[in-house]
Amino acid sequence: MVDGQQETTVVEDSAEESVEVTRTDLEHGGDGGQGESAEGAAADVTGEDVAAGGERAESDTDADAGADADSAGDDSEDDAGDDESDNPLDTEGEIAADYLEELLDIADLDGDIDTFVENGRAHVSVLTDSDVLVGTDGEVLEALQELTRLAVITETGNRSRLMLDIGGYRERRRKALTELATDAVQEAKDSGEAVRLAPMNPFERKIVHDVVAGAGLTSESEGEEPQRRVVILPGV
Repeated sequence: MVDGQQETTVVEDSAEESVEVTRTDLEHGGDGGQGESAEGAAADVTGEDVAAGGERAESDTDADAGADADSAGDDSEDDAGDDESDNPLDTEGEIAADYLEELLDIADLDGDIDTFVENGRAHVSVLTDSDVLVGTDGEVLEALQELTRLAVITETGNRSRLMLDIGGYRERRRKALTELATDAVQEAKDSGEAVRLAPMNPFERKIVHDVVAGAGLTSESEGEEPQRRVVILPGV
């Protein structure tokens, strides 16, 4: 598990990376039947698109946690004395909810949409039993998150760090990755050797980095997307 030369770690945001997304239209099946994924009217979400909203911050380590805290503090100061309805993060969630509600209507999919603010970030959760909007390994979910952020940027002119979850996928994935990281930490301690995990997206790598840091070890990311992975280093 120690093969391969480690690359210089590039810190990256837990959920903000440039991804090329093929936007898929969701067609009605039959007369009013449930929508299915269809070939796309293609819309690439490029680095330039996201940069237009200030989305280009990169960090999947604890450095991002500090940035998150700063952002949350800024929001609190800016909104002091305002009504709760004037909170820009609440507004961000409302815009995202409207966008996703329209998407569900087009796809003829059932789902309840919940919005909330946590740790200085707007969160939107779509409660549905359908996995059409999650896709294999969450690929469709990641694409929809980027598109939803762009919808918010277009409406507000401000960057968006919104987190989207569909059908509880992210929470289930978080629990699974926490267990995986815990086992890998123990392996690194027992063997005294670095442990390389399978490639993950920034959201998943951030979860692993946090678990490793909490266990008192050090981790870093190596490789290029989409093969970028976490390497857990043994203790001294």
